[in-house]
Amino acid sequence: MTSATAVTTLGKARWRQLLPVYGVYVALLVLVLFNVVYTDNFLEWSNLRIQLVQVTPVVIVALGMALVIGTEGIDLSVGSVMALGAAIIPLYLGYGPAAAIVLALVGGLVIGFVNGGLVAFVGLQPIVATLAMLVAGRGIALVLSSGRYRDIRNADFIEIGTGQFLGVPYTVWIAAVLAGAVGFLVRRTVFGRRLLAIGDNRPAAVLAGVPVRRVLITVYIISAVLASIAGVIQVARIGSADASRIGLLIELSAITAVVVGGTPLTGGKVRVLGTVAGALLMQLLTATMIANNLRDSTAQMVQAAIILVAVYAARERRTR
Repeated sequence: MTSATAVTTLGKARWRQLLPVYGVYVALLVLVLFNVVYTDNFLEWSNLRIQLVQVTPVVIVALGMALVIGTEGIDLSVGSVMALGAAIIPLYLGYGPAAAIVLALVGGLVIGFVNGGLVAFVGLQPIVATLAMLVAGRGIALVLSSGRYRDIRNADFIEIGTGQFLGVPYTVWIAAVLAGAVGFLVRRTVFGRRLLAIGDNRPAAVLAGVPVRRVLITVYIISAVLASIAGVIQVARIGSADASRIGLLIELSAITAVVVGGTPLTGGKVRVLGTVAGALLMQLLTATMIANNLRDSTAQMVQAAIILVAVYAARERRTR
């Protein structure tokens, strides 16, 4: 092998190694620069605020999804968990916003516990267990809400979705705090190391004494509780609860954000900051298409291409 060939081969290997990690940031930077040049009023705070508020539920749900995928699992029930939270809020808001929010989170905790139990103890594949809960969870939400659209008029509760601190919406602060908490959990705790060990090699984790079942149940509970928080935020932001629409297909957006952000579907790694960047990228891509009068179908095709590139890059890195 000549020196030139060796350098070329080394360069390709380095590129394949860096793409899954930094590709999302490069793509996000390019898209931002494009909007700065070609999209009117892009840098106005009113526009940036709208983008951040709209992406907040996806970011929060994607954080939980990243943990699940880190264990080589998947959680398709997150949209239904959001719907369940939306159905619970108006039922108990008369007892105060705090009580309604706590009960909504408890509802998510129960679904997460069931998901985790089906995966960890019954031995169902995550896609099967959470697919069943996707259907059942939204069905329960529709029963609780009687299939009706509910207006929310509690000013204190609405303040969660519309209020600001230092000019930044509360919802954005909540997402930022949760992202920091999940990042700390993954990188700085024993639980995080166990989670990654399970995703990397579950049989080896069992032999090493990792409490696999307990960790899996906890991961699915965290994912569901985060989805409940996203549901609460969504209801507070729009001032209404519609169990038939809230959270619809958000599981796909969350999975996309996680994969594009560099977390491999094969587990063993969780890229929290990449997940946030992935959610921002997909949100900004859609907004860019709309701002430049392109069809929504075009945005969907571009998103599909980005997903394929991200999955292929992760696969290349995993199989080297």
